[in-house]
Amino acid sequence: MPVLTRSAGRVLGPLVFALPALLLACTDAQPPTPPPADPGPVAVDAARDELATLAAAAQDRHLVAQYVYAETGKPDRTIAFTSANDGSWRVDVPGGALGGTADISMAATSDGLFQCALPSAGRPEPASCVRLGERDDAIPRRADPRIQHLLTDWLDVLTDRRSPLAVASANPPEGLTGTCYSVDSTSASLNAPLDVGIYCYDRDGTPTGVRTEAGTLRLAAPPGAAPATVQLAGPVVVDRDPLDIAAPPSPDPSGSPSAGTP
Repeated sequence: MPVLTRSAGRVLGPLVFALPALLLACTDAQPPTPPPADPGPVAVDAARDELATLAAAAQDRHLVAQYVYAETGKPDRTIAFTSANDGSWRVDVPGGALGGTADISMAATSDGLFQCALPSAGRPEPASCVRLGERDDAIPRRADPRIQHLLTDWLDVLTDRRSPLAVASANPPEGLTGTCYSVDSTSASLNAPLDVGIYCYDRDGTPTGVRTEAGTLRLAAPPGAAPATVQLAGPVVVDRDPLDIAAPPSPDPSGSPSAGTP
């Protein structure tokens, strides 16, 4: 075994004490371990993509279906929805106008966008329709029952990744089925692109239900086959305005003649 001389010991001594400090310095110089990636944005993006895919399938889903629409304090209504093979659609809304006393039908065909008044307690006249504009025009607010948006043009909003929406997976609300997503608006504007709530779809794109602050729409039975096109509920007339959603103003209860009348 080699024998260290006294001079070699004097050289190795400082090296022995310097080595741990050198190793510690190298260790300190290593970059810190990055924290685990936050899965939140990834999950949010995945939910947004999944909902957009289901909404696109709903746009291509042509059917005849009945839905039950429930609002707090009001009797349930059966909504008839037709999405025809040519892309036209029709939504019949009982109690959709004149403060709930008149039944109406909203429809979009190649000829435009229509509101049809149906025979009902508040309007016993035969069915007739009024053209509201081109197929993609906005419905005047006073004549818009809004229910039809849940099944028609709001699908465009759900498929558009530029829409200011926040989407997350959600459990189906009571009474609803399908794959559901919570949809909120991220826009600071008062005019949100759609009603926030929970939107549910079957795997084939069938809308199975929507819950918003206004009410809950749920699929009542398996849908049927779609027709080639939708038929308006009645002839188109030009001598009347569309029915207002709100009830007409009440007549003056006094019934008194105006001042100055003898």
